[in-house]
Amino acid sequence: MSDVSAVMTKPITQQLLRDEPLLRMSYTGLDGGPRVIPLGYIWDGNSFQLWTIPISAKVRALRADPRVAITIDILGPPPRALLTRGRAELALVDGVPDGYLDASHRTMPREAWSGFDEQVRGLYEQMIAITITPQWAKLLDFETTAPSAVEQLMRERGR
Repeated sequence: MSDVSAVMTKPITQQLLRDEPLLRMSYTGLDGGPRVIPLGYIWDGNSFQLWTIPISAKVRALRADPRVAITIDILGPPPRALLTRGRAELALVDGVPDGYLDASHRTMPREAWSGFDEQVRGLYEQMIAITITPQWAKLLDFETTAPSAVEQLMRERGR
Protein backbone atom coordinates (compact mmCIF):
# COMPACT_ATOMS: atom_id res chain seq x y z
CA MET A 1 0.00 0.00 0.00
CA SER A 2 1.40 3.42 -0.95
CA ASP A 3 1.85 6.13 1.65
CA VAL A 4 -1.06 8.09 0.12
CA SER A 5 -3.38 5.11 0.19
CA ALA A 6 -2.30 4.27 3.75
CA VAL A 7 -3.24 7.80 4.87
CA MET A 8 -6.49 7.89 2.89
CA THR A 9 -7.72 4.61 4.38
CA LYS A 10 -7.03 5.44 8.04
CA PRO A 11 -10.21 5.45 10.15
CA ILE A 12 -9.80 9.12 11.13
CA THR A 13 -9.30 10.11 7.48
CA GLN A 14 -12.40 8.15 6.50
CA GLN A 15 -14.35 9.89 9.27
CA LEU A 16 -13.24 13.33 8.04
CA LEU A 17 -14.15 12.45 4.44
CA ARG A 18 -17.55 11.16 5.53
CA ASP A 19 -18.49 13.83 8.09
CA GLU A 20 -16.98 17.08 6.84
CA PRO A 21 -18.93 18.40 3.83
CA LEU A 22 -16.47 21.15 2.86
CA LEU A 23 -12.82 21.08 1.96
CA ARG A 24 -10.52 24.03 1.45
CA MET A 25 -8.64 23.97 -1.83
CA SER A 26 -5.64 26.16 -2.50
CA TYR A 27 -4.37 26.97 -5.94
CA THR A 28 -2.37 29.66 -7.70
CA GLY A 29 -4.36 32.53 -9.23
CA LEU A 30 -3.54 33.91 -12.65
CA ASP A 31 -1.79 36.84 -10.97
CA GLY A 32 0.59 34.39 -9.26
CA GLY A 33 -0.98 34.90 -5.84
CA PRO A 34 -2.33 32.12 -3.62
CA ARG A 35 -6.04 31.41 -3.35
CA VAL A 36 -7.94 29.26 -0.83
CA ILE A 37 -11.63 28.50 -1.31
CA PRO A 38 -14.15 26.29 0.51
CA LEU A 39 -15.90 23.78 -1.75
CA GLY A 40 -18.41 20.99 -1.38
CA TYR A 41 -17.04 17.68 -2.59
CA ILE A 42 -17.56 13.97 -2.92
CA TRP A 43 -14.78 11.47 -2.15
CA ASP A 44 -15.22 8.48 -4.45
CA GLY A 45 -12.65 6.29 -2.71
CA ASN A 46 -9.85 7.37 -5.03
CA SER A 47 -10.35 11.04 -5.90
CA PHE A 48 -12.01 14.23 -4.78
CA GLN A 49 -14.88 15.18 -7.10
CA LEU A 50 -15.87 18.85 -7.26
CA TRP A 51 -17.87 21.00 -9.67
CA THR A 52 -18.02 24.64 -10.66
CA ILE A 53 -19.27 26.84 -13.46
CA PRO A 54 -17.17 27.21 -16.63
CA ILE A 55 -16.70 30.98 -16.25
CA SER A 56 -15.25 30.65 -12.75
CA ALA A 57 -11.86 32.31 -12.15
CA LYS A 58 -10.60 29.08 -10.59
CA VAL A 59 -11.20 27.24 -13.88
CA ARG A 60 -8.90 29.61 -15.77
CA ALA A 61 -6.31 29.41 -13.00
CA LEU A 62 -6.42 25.60 -12.79
CA ARG A 63 -6.00 25.31 -16.56
CA ALA A 64 -2.85 27.44 -16.26
CA ASP A 65 -1.51 25.60 -13.17
CA PRO A 66 -3.40 22.47 -12.07
CA ARG A 67 -1.45 21.98 -8.81
CA VAL A 68 -3.68 22.13 -5.73
CA ALA A 69 -3.55 21.48 -2.01
CA ILE A 70 -6.60 20.38 -0.04
CA THR A 71 -7.33 20.55 3.69
CA ILE A 72 -10.23 18.93 5.50
CA ASP A 73 -10.17 19.57 9.23
CA ILE A 74 -12.00 19.88 12.52
CA LEU A 75 -11.08 21.92 15.57
CA GLY A 76 -11.27 19.06 18.05
CA PRO A 77 -10.14 18.42 20.71
CA PRO A 78 -8.01 16.96 19.50
CA PRO A 79 -7.80 18.88 16.24
CA ARG A 80 -7.61 16.71 13.15
CA ALA A 81 -6.49 17.68 9.66
CA LEU A 82 -6.19 15.80 6.42
CA LEU A 83 -3.70 17.46 4.10
CA THR A 84 -3.41 16.39 0.46
CA ARG A 85 -1.81 17.61 -2.74
CA GLY A 86 -2.54 16.71 -6.32
CA ARG A 87 -3.37 18.00 -9.78
CA ALA A 88 -6.80 19.13 -10.90
CA GLU A 89 -8.20 17.47 -14.01
CA LEU A 90 -11.01 19.47 -15.62
CA ALA A 91 -13.83 18.25 -17.85
CA LEU A 92 -16.78 20.16 -19.30
CA VAL A 93 -20.10 18.42 -18.67
CA ASP A 94 -23.62 19.26 -19.82
CA GLY A 95 -26.27 20.08 -17.26
CA VAL A 96 -25.94 19.74 -13.50
CA PRO A 97 -24.22 16.49 -12.46
CA ASP A 98 -25.81 14.41 -9.71
CA GLY A 99 -22.47 14.56 -7.86
CA TYR A 100 -22.70 18.35 -7.63
CA LEU A 101 -26.17 18.05 -6.12
CA ASP A 102 -25.03 15.30 -3.73
CA ALA A 103 -22.04 17.41 -2.60
CA SER A 104 -24.27 20.46 -2.13
CA HIS A 105 -26.88 18.46 -0.22
CA ARG A 106 -24.22 17.58 2.36
CA THR A 107 -24.12 21.28 3.36
CA MET A 108 -27.86 21.92 3.81
CA PRO A 109 -30.96 20.54 5.50
CA ARG A 110 -32.99 18.00 3.50
CA GLU A 111 -35.96 20.36 3.21
CA ALA A 112 -33.81 22.78 1.17
CA TRP A 113 -32.74 20.21 -1.43
CA SER A 114 -35.58 20.45 -3.96
CA GLY A 115 -35.57 24.25 -4.08
CA PHE A 116 -31.80 24.28 -4.47
CA ASP A 117 -31.87 21.60 -7.17
CA GLU A 118 -34.53 23.48 -9.14
CA GLN A 119 -32.62 26.74 -8.89
CA VAL A 120 -29.26 25.38 -10.10
CA ARG A 121 -30.81 23.23 -12.85
CA GLY A 122 -32.48 26.39 -14.17
CA LEU A 123 -29.24 28.38 -14.00
CA TYR A 124 -26.42 26.07 -15.10
CA GLU A 125 -26.38 24.70 -18.64
CA GLN A 126 -22.88 23.28 -18.24
CA MET A 127 -20.44 22.73 -15.41
CA ILE A 128 -16.78 21.89 -15.01
CA ALA A 129 -16.12 18.60 -13.23
CA ILE A 130 -12.87 18.79 -11.25
CA THR A 131 -11.16 15.56 -10.27
CA ILE A 132 -8.22 15.60 -7.88
CA THR A 133 -6.39 12.37 -7.08
CA PRO A 134 -4.09 12.83 -4.09
CA GLN A 135 -0.41 12.42 -4.94
CA TRP A 136 0.67 13.24 -1.38
CA ALA A 137 -1.30 12.98 1.86
CA LYS A 138 -0.76 13.43 5.57
CA LEU A 139 -3.14 13.07 8.49
CA LEU A 140 -2.53 15.18 11.58
CA ASP A 141 -4.55 13.66 14.40
CA PHE A 142 -2.39 14.97 17.28
CA GLU A 143 -2.50 11.53 18.87
CA THR A 144 -0.42 9.40 16.50
CA THR A 145 0.75 12.12 14.08
CA ALA A 146 1.61 15.79 14.39
CA PRO A 147 3.16 18.43 12.15
CA SER A 148 6.69 17.41 11.08
CA ALA A 149 8.32 20.24 13.04
CA VAL A 150 6.53 19.18 16.25
CA GLU A 151 7.51 15.55 15.68
CA GLN A 152 11.14 16.62 15.18
CA LEU A 153 11.11 18.73 18.34
CA MET A 154 9.66 15.81 20.33
CA ARG A 155 12.40 13.47 19.04
CA GLU A 156 15.08 16.01 19.95
CA ARG A 157 13.68 16.30 23.46
CA GLY A 158 13.33 12.54 23.85
CA ARG A 159 9.53 12.46 24.06
